[in-house]
Amino acid sequence: MSETPPSSESIALSPAEKAKLAAAKKAEAAKKAAPVSKPYVDNGDGTITDPNTGYMWKKTDAWLDMRKFYTWFDHGQYVDWVNENKDKFGGYDNWRIPNKKEAVTLFDKTGVKSLVDKNGTTYPIDSIFAPFGASNTWITECSDEKIIRMDLKIGVDTDYPTTDVWSSMRLIRIEGEAGPVKPGGEAPAPIAESTQPVEVTKEAAPAAPAAPAATAPKASGGTTKPIPRTDFSSEERSAMLKRAKAHAAVVKARKG
Repeated sequence: MSETPPSSESIALSPAEKAKLAAAKKAEAAKKAAPVSKPYVDNGDGTITDPNTGYMWKKTDAWLDMRKFYTWFDHGQYVDWVNENKDKFGGYDNWRIPNKKEAVTLFDKTGVKSLVDKNGTTYPIDSIFAPFGASNTWITECSDEKIIRMDLKIGVDTDYPTTDVWSSMRLIRIEGEAGPVKPGGEAPAPIAESTQPVEVTKEAAPAAPAAPAATAPKASGGTTKPIPRTDFSSEERSAMLKRAKAHAAVVKARKG
């Protein structure tokens, strides 16, 4: 029994060509199965609106704006810069990095849309965005303990075992949403310092204690001793002498 000979198509195609053909068929099938979506809208002010979700995206990414990538720990520098220069980006100051669900909406699963990145290769997001940016972005699921980056070439978020990871950023804003709060909140306004010299007054030195008034010496019991008088007149002295002599005579008579 003879085997069925392979088709001319399978003989002519190499493995790489077969894979490419299978991918094209898969993309075509996905395109047919995908719901019809409204096209993105370029607002002409550096922003792009997705009418299917209501999301607003910056037209350029961090790489195009700053020509640099950011680690997770310093990604806030770029977000702050965009919000501080809101006049350049639609006048809005509530831009932030997207979460995974929001970032995935940029990825075109049909394989029809494509944009050229900074390396000259294409990746599946709408060409309405500015070309020559980067194909990755930080997302809010990332944290200091768990580094996660979204790869827009494959539409998958990836965990990294190290913090030494760099990425660009695609920023999003949603109408009515408050802007991002910086760590620690807003610093209180500094208290204005007076330009007038401050007069420093010294406390008056305590007055020296007054010299205590002369008091009569006290007896051992605490009672005040009488102060002996020394200013007697001659008449008083004569009378006192007479009384003393009379008292002495009385005492002598008693002793007999």
